[in-house]
Amino acid sequence: MTTVDIQVSALEPGDLVQAKGLSDALGWPYRLEDWIFAHGLGEGLALRQGGRLIGTGMRWNYGPSFATVGMIIVDGAFQGRGLGARLVDGLLEGAGDRSVILNATMEGLELYRRRGFVSFGLTCQHQGIAKPVPASDAACRIGFARDADWPALIELDQIAAGMPRRRLLEALAGCGVASVLRGEDGGVRGYAVCREFGRGHVVGPVVAQSADKAAALIAHAMSGLVGRFVRVNTPALSGLGTWLEAHGLLQVDTEEAMVRGTLPEVSAQARIFALCSNSLG
Repeated sequence: MTTVDIQVSALEPGDLVQAKGLSDALGWPYRLEDWIFAHGLGEGLALRQGGRLIGTGMRWNYGPSFATVGMIIVDGAFQGRGLGARLVDGLLEGAGDRSVILNATMEGLELYRRRGFVSFGLTCQHQGIAKPVPASDAACRIGFARDADWPALIELDQIAAGMPRRRLLEALAGCGVASVLRGEDGGVRGYAVCREFGRGHVVGPVVAQSADKAAALIAHAMSGLVGRFVRVNTPALSGLGTWLEAHGLLQVDTEEAMVRGTLPEVSAQARIFALCSNSLG
C-alpha cells in the first residue's frame, strides 16, 4: 500500500490496546492505564492502514492560549514516508492559535524546527531504585494533601505553570497521592504528586518556590517507595539533578523542550520543578 491508503482519524478508546503495542515496540514503558489516563485528558489522532493502527499523536489543550503535544509514534515499518509529519500537522491545526509546547527526541527535532518550534531548554529523565532520603529542614511542614487542599493546590499550579491545568490536577487527585508543603499559616506553598506509571511510580508534577523545597517534597513523595522503581522528569535548570542522582535516580535521557509561539508567563512565587510527564507537561 502507498501513503494514500493510510488514513488519519480520531484516536478512539478502542484503539488504546494497539497504541500500547506501538509504544512497547519503541521500548516506552507505558501501561494500558497510562494510555487511558492520557487519552482521557486530550485529543488524539490515529494513522490507520485498513483496520490496523500504525501511528498515534496526542494534544492536550490548556485553556485558549496553550497546548502540549506528545505520544507521537509511527510503526517502524512505515517510517520515512512523512507520516509523522501528517500527525504533527493535524495536531497543530487542531490547536488553532494556541502556543504549543513539546519535548522532542533527537529524531523529531528537524521536523519540529521546520514547523516553527524553537528550543528553550532540556528536560532530563531521572529514574532508578529509590534510596532512603534524610529528612530536611522543611520536612516538618510537609504532609499528605487533604481533600480540602486541592482547590489551593490547583490555584498554585496555575501560578507556576502559567496556564490553567485544572482537569489535569483533578485527574491526578483521582489516581495519585499529593504531598503538600505548608506555610506558617497552613496554606499550600508547594506540592508533589506521586502515582503509578510505567515500570513503577512517577513523581510529578512538583511545584515549589525553590529547589531545596522541591527536593523535600520529592523526598516525602518517595518515602514509601524505598527499593522500588521511581521516575522523575525535570527541567535541566531545576537544580535537582545532583540531588536525584544521590538518591538513586540516575539521568538516563534528555529531550529538547520546544515551543511554537510564546511561553506562558509564570510567577516567582512558585515554579515547576518536575513534569507530570514529558507529553502532558
